[in-house]
Amino acid sequence: MKDMDKDNRLLRAQERVQELRKFYTGIVTYLFVVGILAGLNYYTNEFRNPWFLWVAGFWGLGILFQAAKLFGFNLLFGKKWEERKIQEFMEEERRNGDRSTWE
Repeated sequence: MKDMDKDNRLLRAQERVQELRKFYTGIVTYLFVVGILAGLNYYTNEFRNPWFLWVAGFWGLGILFQAAKLFGFNLLFGKKWEERKIQEFMEEERRNGDRSTWE
């Protein structure tokens, strides 16, 4: 039992490190690509029509959502909500026996 808990913690930690690595790699890629697009935009029309901002804005919004998920800034369905729902379903199942009403 103790080894199993240790293995589970290790697996969760490894998954978290992989998610962090993907996130940071995504930020570096974002900065690199947006930098190149900004340079291209400046070279073609000297920012008279700054179209690269559309790419930077929407891609940046995606990165913000990814950061919120990764670092736990989920306002609507966070860990507390998840735990509350799990407890609710377990209590409901305990009252109803083996019959599951929410499937």
